[in-house]
Amino acid sequence: MKKLFAYSLLAGLLFGCKKDNYPGSVISPFVAIYDIRQLYKGADVKLTKDNMGGSTTITAMVVSDHSGGNMPAGLLVVQEARRLSSVRGISIPIGDDAAKYVPGDSVSIKVEGGVLKRVNGILEITGVPSAAIVKISSGNTIPINQVHANAILASPSDYESVLSVVVKGGFDPLPQPTDVLAGDKVLNDGFGNLDLHVEASSALAGFTAPFSANYYGIVFNSADGKGTLTPQLRPRVAGDVIVLSSAVTIASAVITGFASDVKGADQPYEYVQLMATRDIDFSVTPFSVVILNNANASTPVGYPSKGWATGDMRSFKLSCFSGFAAKGTFFYVGGSGKMINGAGSTSMAGSNWIRAFDYSKQGGDGFGRATTGLMANSGNAFGIAVFHDSAVDVNSVPDDCIFISGGGSLYTPGPPEQGYKINNTDFLQYRRSGISSEAAVLQGRFEHVVFRLQYRRRGVLQYAGRCL
Repeated sequence: MKKLFAYSLLAGLLFGCKKDNYPGSVISPFVAIYDIRQLYKGADVKLTKDNMGGSTTITAMVVSDHSGGNMPAGLLVVQEARRLSSVRGISIPIGDDAAKYVPGDSVSIKVEGGVLKRVNGILEITGVPSAAIVKISSGNTIPINQVHANAILASPSDYESVLSVVVKGGFDPLPQPTDVLAGDKVLNDGFGNLDLHVEASSALAGFTAPFSANYYGIVFNSADGKGTLTPQLRPRVAGDVIVLSSAVTIASAVITGFASDVKGADQPYEYVQLMATRDIDFSVTPFSVVILNNANASTPVGYPSKGWATGDMRSFKLSCFSGFAAKGTFFYVGGSGKMINGAGSTSMAGSNWIRAFDYSKQGGDGFGRATTGLMANSGNAFGIAVFHDSAVDVNSVPDDCIFISGGGSLYTPGPPEQGYKINNTDFLQYRRSGISSEAAVLQGRFEHVVFRLQYRRRGVLQYAGRCL
């Protein structure tokens, strides 16, 4: 009997005690919106401490703005990126009190006891009283989620109730001069067709439908009987529609590649690859290629008061005043080394070099100090632009341009406004390492191709250069 008691006591000690790996610790009361959204599997879910991992509350930023009259009535829309740095949003119906909150308000919301459900296609937490919401602060900066239409269409739930911006969107069909924003319109950004919704009673309804604009707004979903989600973008107020120029540039020459930070010494081996979209006789129609460098040590420091023509160590101009490039062919501008990837690599001397010299010994044509590196390796953005002119000044707008990486003093609204003017031609995509497409073909280094969408209009994509 004593042995049996001893065995029972031992078993109780081994299996009856709950191990505490973190003695004295407590579970955070805050749960990520990402995790809450994961709880919904097609049926209503009551939110409890158990299914929220012991938490009860969300903290988030308000993104809804009811002052423009284009939000679903009574919805407070909040977002955050607590989990995996992934922005997720949620809508909470609280009636007229939703209008008391404005974008940039930081709030704490106790959601325990609420019900997660889809209402008219929108995932909401219902049953949350206004008293459960506490405003922590106001005037906070909201990170903007720039997104392509095809990403929203592919994952509508991920973008639902999130403040997003669709860049360079146009309508299909193109708007007539008398068309206004009211109603549902097909918005195309070159990547997909997305519904843009503006209530007829909203402050935006009578605005003229622009040829091209950046559209800020919140994504909401509708659902059919089978649960298929259809997203729509709702701008909140007039300031959410940033009208862009209606003048579309058809570039005579486009940038298709570049070689920066080549193997070994950079000078004089860095260069730019371009393609002519028409026959160009440079002796008759001179062009210019400008390469800008925004490394922190580049002078003059600060924002570029003269734009692309700032000069010194910030920008370097190469004038193209002789030679010929036939429509659809590549031509090159840059260092006199004329090698694919620095000294010892394959020669490109037989290619069509329109302008090449040793930029470490010679300054730019008109502006730019002699340098051992045309293109920045500092991590800050550097840019390349081609101008349909031999003269470049503060007001010059390029035919085509690209920016690589980010950071540096690129733009300030001022006053005075300072920055680099860009063209209204396309949406640029690039990869960081800049071997030209021809170089990639010859070396078999396909991962280094600079790939870009060159011209889009009403969703029709045309590719310049070699698409590998």
